[in-house]
Amino acid sequence: MATAVKVDEAAKDRLEELQAEIRLQTGESVTQQELLSRLIENAYGSREEVIESFRGSTVPLSDADKERMREGRFSSGVETDEDDIDDALYG
Repeated sequence: MATAVKVDEAAKDRLEELQAEIRLQTGESVTQQELLSRLIENAYGSREEVIESFRGSTVPLSDADKERMREGRFSSGVETDEDDIDDALYG
């Protein structure tokens, strides 16, 4: 069962260009549906890689990253409050 997927004009243009290039280089005509299916199947090695590709940043940190940060901490023995931080940052 086919379902319509909306894409922006730039993506549609790139899809059409790739479709034409496949036809020129292989002599095979492929539908955009076939092309999208093939791209999706071969784009990433795993579902996790696809999910990770949408992360805008590394936040929240992984458990391993958190542990590495904890390893670098030490106590200076001086208690610091918000006013001390403001003074250090803003003078």
